Amino acid sequence: MVFEIFLTAFVTFFVAIDPLGVAPIFAGLTQGRTAKQKHKIALKGVFASAIVLFLFAFFGKTFLGSLGISLDAFRVSGGLLLLLVAIEMVFEKRTERRNNRAEEIRASDDAGEDIAIFPLAIPMIAGPGAITAVMLTVTAFEGDFKSQGMVFGTLFLVLVLTYVILVAAGWLVNLVGPSITTGFTRILGVILAALSVQYIFDGIKNLVGF
Repeated sequence: MVFEIFLTAFVTFFVAIDPLGVAPIFAGLTQGRTAKQKHKIALKGVFASAIVLFLFAFFGKTFLGSLGISLDAFRVSGGLLLLLVAIEMVFEKRTERRNNRAEEIRASDDAGEDIAIFPLAIPMIAGPGAITAVMLTVTAFEGDFKSQGMVFGTLFLVLVLTYVILVAAGWLVNLVGPSITTGFTRILGVILAALSVQYIFDGIKNLVGF
């Protein structure tokens, strides 16, 4: 059971954050910077995104309750959002959108500014898909503090892996190449699509009382 929780949470978070898809964009945004500067930007970006994701993990349910939104309604809407993200991943629209955003940043007057918070932390790492995935996974184990602890630990692990991948972004891009990265992203998109459909199904089942 513990391994199943870890595996489900790990796959969900890793796919939603998609560090392998962020890595080549990070490499492009930090082109011309020293290794020390790249490490600092990666660390700051991951740390900022961790704050956002853990805040939603801890207080997301309270926030939904204050708006009068039930967890099952959120499961359905969140599942639909993740399904859209998955479709974008399968058809490479997510990577294309991120690349366009990166090009806009490089071409803007702020190109020399710190890009750790925007666009790296938000929305590339802690985007709508990742926030939704975190909230859905945490609420799936509501009342089971041991399982939720495993979920939080898994989120921390994925964020650490994200930092490692970003630091090694230039090396990974040269080693793997764009075609393999694209193929892997599509596979992750299919997995995310299956997980999102399960969230939608669970939410509808509870809402109609099956």
